[in-house]
Amino acid sequence: MDEAGPSKLVALLDLEEIEPDRYRGYSPPSSGRQVYGGQAVAQALVAATRTVPADRPVHSLHGYFVLAGDPTTPIDFSVERVRDGKSFTTRRCNATQRGQTIFSMEASFQRREQGLAHADRMPDAPDPESLDDVHALIERFRAFLPEQAESWLKRRSALDMRLVAPEDALFPERRPAGQMIWFRVRGALPDDDALHNALLAYLSDMTLINTALLVHGLTIFDPKIQVASLDHALWIHDTLRVDQWLLYAQHSPWAGGARALTRGEIFTRDGRLVASVSQEGLVRLRDVARS
Repeated sequence: MDEAGPSKLVALLDLEEIEPDRYRGYSPPSSGRQVYGGQAVAQALVAATRTVPADRPVHSLHGYFVLAGDPTTPIDFSVERVRDGKSFTTRRCNATQRGQTIFSMEASFQRREQGLAHADRMPDAPDPESLDDVHALIERFRAFLPEQAESWLKRRSALDMRLVAPEDALFPERRPAGQMIWFRVRGALPDDDALHNALLAYLSDMTLINTALLVHGLTIFDPKIQVASLDHALWIHDTLRVDQWLLYAQHSPWAGGARALTRGEIFTRDGRLVASVSQEGLVRLRDVARS
């Protein structure tokens, strides 16, 4: 998530069409050792969306991270047109590198309809402007931050992210596993619902596993911990813009068997619940890890 600005983030999702229903995506040059999970989710969603009528936005996707992706190798996306119904469209997308599947996803799209409505209330949170941005956090905690944590914070230049309780996220003690984060993409983006949905998919993977570690007084920067996303589910309830402030309220209801379940709700600043997320991740103690 280290793009210098929104234009490069948008370009990351502009897939190359190889042939009908087949696309190719690339990773940014400054990626880490593995493809960021949110990138695979977002690029697969873009590939699937290109095969769906524009009047049917995505409302849900479910994906599995099969293998760690290599950021130095292009990713090929193959879309299967599972069903085109009167109201819903279903697509399956397979992402491969060197002939091996690294990510698989199924997504559902629906024409807009009216119906019964209710939603959870947004939790109380301070205004994002009252919270330190990433640069202020680095200066505030520079003497105590692990090198990996400082690098992680610095890489988010395309994303304006404000941790509601940064001390808990960076230096946790045993406590209930929950956290809240305000986020938005820096700079104005086009008025394109499909683009904003894809960027939300990209950003929805961030910090979820760390939420499960907080209850144990750990972070993803602890060398004793091996973490990886196993699957990812996203439900988009309403229209949204990722270049405007969104509150990501995260919670982990369970962990066991070297896995942890995390959930998230994403609200607009005026309190609308616009998306829900669920993810299971690998959370393994390295001293008991098995190959």
